[in-house]
Amino acid sequence: MMTDLPVRKIIHIDMDAFYASVEQRDNPDLKGKPVAVGSDHSRGVVAAASYEARKFGVHSAMSSAMAKIKCPELRFVYPRFDVYRSVSYQIRKIFFEYTDLVEPLSLDEAFLDVTVNKKNIQSATMVAREIKQKIFEKTGLKASAGISINKFLAKVASDYQKPDGLFVINPENAEKFVEGLPVEKFYGVGKVTSRKMHQMGIIKGIDLKRFDVQELIRKFGKVGAFYYDMARSIDTRPVEPERIRKSVGAERTFDTDLVKMYEIQKELLEIEKILIERLIKTGFTGRTLTLKVKFDNFQQITRSKSFHTPVRHSMIHQISVELASGVNYANHGVRLLGLTISNHPEKKQSEQLSLDFR
Repeated sequence: MMTDLPVRKIIHIDMDAFYASVEQRDNPDLKGKPVAVGSDHSRGVVAAASYEARKFGVHSAMSSAMAKIKCPELRFVYPRFDVYRSVSYQIRKIFFEYTDLVEPLSLDEAFLDVTVNKKNIQSATMVAREIKQKIFEKTGLKASAGISINKFLAKVASDYQKPDGLFVINPENAEKFVEGLPVEKFYGVGKVTSRKMHQMGIIKGIDLKRFDVQELIRKFGKVGAFYYDMARSIDTRPVEPERIRKSVGAERTFDTDLVKMYEIQKELLEIEKILIERLIKTGFTGRTLTLKVKFDNFQQITRSKSFHTPVRHSMIHQISVELASGVNYANHGVRLLGLTISNHPEKKQSEQLSLDFR
């Protein structure tokens, strides 16, 4: 099947523990130490963790209180987003030396299409090696690179040998590789979807491959067609030049409708964690938090609250509960809940995350 598709050369570059690595670079006293970027107060949230901290189970979007329990020696550093943006700009300048087809996903990762590149280098692997070396020479930071025939496989490859990794999934090995890949590693398959897949007996790509497209659409909605293609190592999404996002959101559709307020608040808490993680990853800030509720009769409503300054991560729970408490549920069960941060100080084109990354 792959021979019927045009072969592209896609690289995914992912900076290793980017925020924390910048702090360790700029403060030698932090090198080799468990570091968390974020606030250490009781309602603080970890924005990023060094690899030394990750060994203790510390990760982004974790509460600072929990992080300190897991790693008592953890060193907290207040985030310097202006510095991270500056370093990210340096890195992107390197990308553009090779291709104009650069799609940043956040400050610390991007896709590059180097099928045709400015230096006429035939090997995408060689391009990736050069980029990694230049990043290190100019910034002192290490990056991991994944190389393959599409975005899905390149992203998987970049995660394969972290940190400072370089991994290639060749066209002739792509389908076999995907067959052995756990579904949790598939693009857009998070905890909720993977749990549902496991209940269906789908543990790896080869299991997912046994289902026809219509059955996957019935089980997972329109994204089921995307899962069908991925199981066959197909991903036709192009690498698109930068689109500035206007909002970042997270939502969940429930198998069983929610009818109790405590159920709604419990699910909101999980959605908040996903939202915060995405905000940290993208570096996005906004002054408006919007709650979306879809009822069992498919009626949909939204409730929003705006502020003069960007919504702090520590405020999200309180605001979302306040918004949810103000909804008239009118004896209807809740089919879907969603939270979105928008109203960035710079009003630009929209880009919304929609797949389940939990």
